[in-house]
Amino acid sequence: MIKNPIWFDDSPFEYASSRWKNCVIDHLGIEMLEAGADFLKARMPVDQRTRQPAGILHGGASVVLAETLASCAAAFTLDRSRQHCVGLSINANHVRSVKDGYVEGIASALHIGRTTQIWQVMIRDQRDRLVCVSRVTMAVLDNSATPHNTEKYPR
Repeated sequence: MIKNPIWFDDSPFEYASSRWKNCVIDHLGIEMLEAGADFLKARMPVDQRTRQPAGILHGGASVVLAETLASCAAAFTLDRSRQHCVGLSINANHVRSVKDGYVEGIASALHIGRTTQIWQVMIRDQRDRLVCVSRVTMAVLDNSATPHNTEKYPR
């Protein structure tokens, strides 16, 4: 991968895959697909893990995909040895239901600041129809301000 203008390092895929094991991201089958010059793309299956009882994609699963993409993208813009991000807020509008297959999310930055970042995540079905649009606000924190995080959750 070529170093991109908004990314701090060259290998976000390796970083993400090392962090996703044995957590909700892994359990839901979310997988990263692409890191472009100013976006991050991942997909999630619509199956028994992500459907609600009515047989359609659970809105909460869409929110997990959106927050996963925004959190990873935000982390990829930082020198993780010095800083980390945590979520401040998330908003999601569910536009269309999906019964099966995959949905793909694309996160793009609306604002990358010194203390906050805002990411938009567009989730679409396999026919490229909008399923969910989300906005995620991240706080950028110095690792020195929260030393317990760096011990328990290495960057």
